[in-house]
Amino acid sequence: MDQDELQALSPKELHDRAVRYAVAHGDLGFLWELLKVIPAAEAASGHSEEAARDLSRVSALLSDAMGAGEGELGEALRPVYIDYLSKHPDA
Repeated sequence: MDQDELQALSPKELHDRAVRYAVAHGDLGFLWELLKVIPAAEAASGHSEEAARDLSRVSALLSDAMGAGEGELGEALRPVYIDYLSKHPDA
């Protein structure tokens, strides 16, 4: 997909495509990057208390990574998904 096609996708679609591709290809680097940026994205979307909790609970980060394509968090993570999917046009 090109940049315009990726930009047209919802955050949920971007999340699902990026995570599905990373899991299918064993791309732990992307999944780890996603886990690292979720707290900042949550803080940027007005959820600073949740960001603080996520920093202290790895299990919460794993759960967030699998469902981070919805709502304000999904919107905040759009650039991460678009960047990743742009590098993997077959996703």
